Amino acid sequence: QVQLAESGGGLVQAGGSLRLSCAASGRTFRTPTMGWFRQAPGKEREFVAAISWSTSNTYYANSVMDRFTISRDKNTGFLQMNSLKPEDTAVYYCYADSPNSLNRYWGQGTQVTVSS
Repeated sequence: QVQLAESGGGLVQAGGSLRLSCAASGRTFRTPTMGWFRQAPGKEREFVAAISWSTSNTYYANSVMDRFTISRDKNTGFLQMNSLKPEDTAVYYCYADSPNSLNRYWGQGTQVTVSS
């Protein structure tokens, strides 16, 4: 069973930066993809970014392109968020897909609040 532990959220002023981490645990962690979604109050959960575990290819939502950077190191994924805007305020959830891509594991979520 894979468990994902998120950290790094918080309160920051517009234009500031935060770095989210998503640490995976389990006897043998393998995943084709790790990434983040976010959900703002009253809105649906939306895709933010993802990284291929084998190739390190990255994928971003248009709204965060050139501001956010996803990366990985061993069993941990990172989301570096720069030039944050108030509209980036949301709960951020990391995820990792199972090796056969039939299951998706989720982190507990971390709150990111950007003040104007």
